[in-house]
Formats: sequence, C-alpha cells, structure tokens
Amino acid sequence: MIEPTRERTYSWGDPSLSAGAVRTSAGLELMQALARGELPGAPIAATLGFTLDEVEPGRVQFSVEPGEFHYNPIGSVHGGVYATLLDSATGCAVHTMLPAGVGYTSLDLTVKFLRAITVGTGRVRALGTVTHLGGRTALAEARLLDGADRLLATAVSSILLIRPQPGAAVS
Repeated sequence: MIEPTRERTYSWGDPSLSAGAVRTSAGLELMQALARGELPGAPIAATLGFTLDEVEPGRVQFSVEPGEFHYNPIGSVHGGVYATLLDSATGCAVHTMLPAGVGYTSLDLTVKFLRAITVGTGRVRALGTVTHLGGRTALAEARLLDGADRLLATAVSSILLIRPQPGAAVS
C-alpha cells in the first residue's frame, strides 16, 4: 500500500534582476547583495532550499537543511543535491573575484562523495574557495561539511571566464 503523498510549495524571485546586475556590479558586490536578500537568489536555491550564508573575496558558504524531498530511492540525499551545492559554491567563489560584466560557466565538476546525508545529518554547508584565477579560466574547490565539521564530499571545478568582447554592445 502506498502511503499518503507529501507536498512542498515554494516560490522564487525574478532571476533576470540578478542576471542584469552582473553587467553593472562587481562579483563581490553582487554576491553580497544576494546574501543580504537585496537581489533574488537563483531559482535552484529555492527549489532545493539552500541559502547563501557568507561571502568574502574568493570564498562563499551555502547551507541547506536536508529534507525528504532531497532523497533518492535508497533513502539518502541524492548525489545531484551534493553536486548542485558544490557547483554553486565553486562558481560563486570565483564570481566574488570578477569585475562587473564578466560572467562564468563551469567547464567541469569532479565530486567525491564521502558520507551519506540524511534528514538526521542536520544542516550541511558547502564552502567554496578560489585556488586559481587566470585571464580565461579559474579553478575552485569546495567542501561539504556537517555540523560537526565532518567532511561529506569534496569537489574541484574548472571555470571558464566569459569576458565581454571589445566594442560589443551591452544589452
């Protein structure tokens, strides 16, 4: 017999507001505004229920309280949730180092899953740091930790920096 269905409702802000601010705000300024709630966060953050807690040059922290809606069929948090948190932490850490108008995208993400996360794990945090910032690419790493600072997963990401073309019109 199938048990009653659980439901979850959430909302998100207009992502074009934050995306538009990339053109005019330095990355650190933009990420700090997101953390303060002055700009809407990414819709994926609302979907998964994670928050941007700390922002410094070259470093960010996201956190999430694991819920059943994060689970895979075997009763633990799906690896995609780990990867999304770690990808967000690496990319946003790099973003804190970028001038206005420069974007980025992940080229790759290598994740190592070390411990299972369940509802009983409690709040987890993803700490992202920049290890190299070049002219065309960056390298960042992230660690996923529980409340006792036990390492749950790690990731390394290569990130492509997207600079405006000289003479290109800004829309």
